[in-house]
Amino acid sequence: MSIQVSVPQIIQKKRDETPLTAEEIRYFVEGAVKGEIPDYQVSAFLMATYFTGMSFEETAALTLAMVESGEQYHHTNVKGPKVDKHSTGGIGDKVSLILAPLAAACGLKVPMMGGRGLGHTGGTIDKLEAIPGYRTVLEKEEFTKILQEVGCAIISQSAKIVPADRKFYALRDVTATIESVPLITSSILSKKIAEGANGLVMDIKVGNGAFMKSKTEAVTLAKTLRAVAKKSGMELRATLSNMDQPLGYSAGNAIEVYECIEVLRNETLNPYGLPSTDLRELTIHLAAQMLEVGKVVKNLAEGRKLATLKLKDGSAWKKFKDMVAAQGGDIKTLDEPWRYIHAEKIVELKANKKGYVTEMKTEELGRILIELGGGRNKVNEPIDHSVGIFFHKKLGSMIKANDTLVTIFAKKNSNLTQVETKIRECIKISATKKAAPKLIIEANVK
Repeated sequence: MSIQVSVPQIIQKKRDETPLTAEEIRYFVEGAVKGEIPDYQVSAFLMATYFTGMSFEETAALTLAMVESGEQYHHTNVKGPKVDKHSTGGIGDKVSLILAPLAAACGLKVPMMGGRGLGHTGGTIDKLEAIPGYRTVLEKEEFTKILQEVGCAIISQSAKIVPADRKFYALRDVTATIESVPLITSSILSKKIAEGANGLVMDIKVGNGAFMKSKTEAVTLAKTLRAVAKKSGMELRATLSNMDQPLGYSAGNAIEVYECIEVLRNETLNPYGLPSTDLRELTIHLAAQMLEVGKVVKNLAEGRKLATLKLKDGSAWKKFKDMVAAQGGDIKTLDEPWRYIHAEKIVELKANKKGYVTEMKTEELGRILIELGGGRNKVNEPIDHSVGIFFHKKLGSMIKANDTLVTIFAKKNSNLTQVETKIRECIKISATKKAAPKLIIEANVK
């Protein structure tokens, strides 16, 4: 490809808010993927985009260039509606692990390409890799085969599919350029288009633990996603859900898989008797949206009814086990998950006064999890799947002095005194009760 400007000029144009052409964007993406443009220039481009944004035309061009940077899956031999879901990320957000098999049990095909942890948030792929043997990198033919036979497959990006996003995603994670509407839009949609989905349901998180801190920001992202998806021929729905507190009772890779198994099995298995009410509610809502997009049901009420039935009768649990087995995971770890959580230290942090939980600094709690070893500060940094936090009390909960506030799962060499101090600073206990926020802020952004 021959264009009239150099890479520094492209970065300068973006810095100075001069619109880039589709050809310039494609040139930059291709050069980044081939390694002809070094990471420091890619990082400069991402930072310039973070500060100056992109027009709709630029965002659509970036998305298309990223799709075309690698293989595209069409699954033409797979019969049935192919619908996926994506979340913008939060603390304890493990919905995908339940939702993919649940939607498949209801009659959809779910080709899901998950991500790793990004910034302070966890990643679906990191969670699944807590299951011994689970393979997240599959060749195109095997991905299609599992999708056809099981109905769902959750994979990570291989070197062949959307390699541009693979590079950009990793650099955004470590260069503080995550919270950008055009970069989020192109990252999400490039993967979903390339993986072969015909429809997409978005769960856009809003709150102090989300990348979108306000409803206004989240609505802007939802509308941008819908517009770019429509241009690509994909139907997209968007839900706004609250992230002013962790979702479910756990944050941390292995213990989040454990919580998902509880929901799929319709049992409370954890030794603390903690419920997953909010996790289950959001999962059923998103499943209903997927079923409506895929035209399996006529409306959301029918979708909720069908999803609830398939969760209760064990169909979703069977699909999950089938998917894990097909992707090489050890099924024994699913039947007795607690045996496979190998944290070296387990410490209960007690409340030092009575009252009500009125605030949880959720983003900071995510950063504490990274500090424990459950996330990354550098590209390709290994993570410890066994570390995590159980939240015994959530917003609105009454708490007495000496009640367990959280249980910390840590490595032997963790500075737990410092961790405990930080957690106490993140969870505010007040004398006056404050109502817990509504989980689903907006069911369908128009």
